[in-house]
Amino acid sequence: MVTVGALRRSTPDVTAVQRDRAILALTIFVVLFAQVLLYPGVTDLVTALGAVGDLDASTWFLGSEFAAFVLFAGLWGVVSDRTGRRVPFIVAGAIGGSAGYAALVVIGGTPGATFESVIVVRFLQGAATISAFSLAMTMLMDLEGGNGQNMGAAGIAIGLGTASGAPVGGALTEIGPLVPLWVASGALLLAGLLALLLVDRAPTGQRVGLRSAVRRLRETPALGFPYAFGFMDRLTAGFFALVGTVYFRDVFDLDAAGAGIMLGLFFVPFALLQYPFGVLSDRVGRQVPVAVGSICYGGAVLAVYLAPTVWLAGATMVLLGVLGALISPATMALVSDLSGDADRGVAMGGFNVFGNLGFLAGFVVGSVVTDSFGYGAAFATAGLLEAGIVVVALPAFLRLDLARTATFTE
Repeated sequence: MVTVGALRRSTPDVTAVQRDRAILALTIFVVLFAQVLLYPGVTDLVTALGAVGDLDASTWFLGSEFAAFVLFAGLWGVVSDRTGRRVPFIVAGAIGGSAGYAALVVIGGTPGATFESVIVVRFLQGAATISAFSLAMTMLMDLEGGNGQNMGAAGIAIGLGTASGAPVGGALTEIGPLVPLWVASGALLLAGLLALLLVDRAPTGQRVGLRSAVRRLRETPALGFPYAFGFMDRLTAGFFALVGTVYFRDVFDLDAAGAGIMLGLFFVPFALLQYPFGVLSDRVGRQVPVAVGSICYGGAVLAVYLAPTVWLAGATMVLLGVLGALISPATMALVSDLSGDADRGVAMGGFNVFGNLGFLAGFVVGSVVTDSFGYGAAFATAGLLEAGIVVVALPAFLRLDLARTATFTE
């Protein structure tokens, strides 16, 4: 029998969990919002920060943040696990990221400052920001209330952050190229201050070390499928964040606001359709959405370049968003299918590392191919890589029996 006293004692705990879930989701939203905020006007931004040459400078500016993500995401996780604390690193990451965005504005306005110093600050800003993002995701996994609610909150935050960041960023760039940096700084500062209210719930007991995590990942080679697919999906996303933005502004004579809307045409359906397509993958399996979606996605990338008008290009970007939403939840669910309960965080962490590497590769590959051979070759390369990886892996992927595949805990 549950007494009134017991109910009263449990109410604050439930309220605290709901509050922490909301704050963590807000933190994730702000990190993604701030990140995407810079994409539509990135060429204007790097010019205002003292760069010479739009595409190469934009590649360095965007790529340096993702390089920091790749290098520091795992490090912050290890430090958090070793200390048994999450909240101090989330707060420090958000406030440090806020200071980094503000410092970019200050350096950009300092006479004699070099663009190399901007890249260094951008790298440090990324190293701080990934702490807030990665550990907020981890803390949601620690949180009571069910993985469905907690990961659903993360998914909504990621979707809303990416969907709103591009159009808002484009509009802010029209006010001034440095305005998105100030907005990103203020938003992260607010998230960091709110994170002070969080209650640490890091699990106690034996920690999973980096060496044992790598060993366990090697024991589950089937994880190579979602890792490879996630890498390629993020590569095309990075490609559109940089080359796609420059292409829309150059070929269709769009301003930053127009480029932001074009990116938003991808991100909005990508965000809104994650849940229903995730449910679909539960019913029909992971292979069909990933295989069919990836092949069609590769073709749609090339179709954006072949579209003769901005209206057709925009419609194709919507199609890209729909196909991306078909692929993404099925790929992430595949990671969960192939991992045991105790090691799911390790498996998903590896997936995110490969995803960040894909984003970085998208910037670099898109920039190099565009500089060397032009937009057509760059779009063709991105599309062929996306579809090609699936075609090559398809025979083995379709034979994958999830019920018989060894997991970490078996």
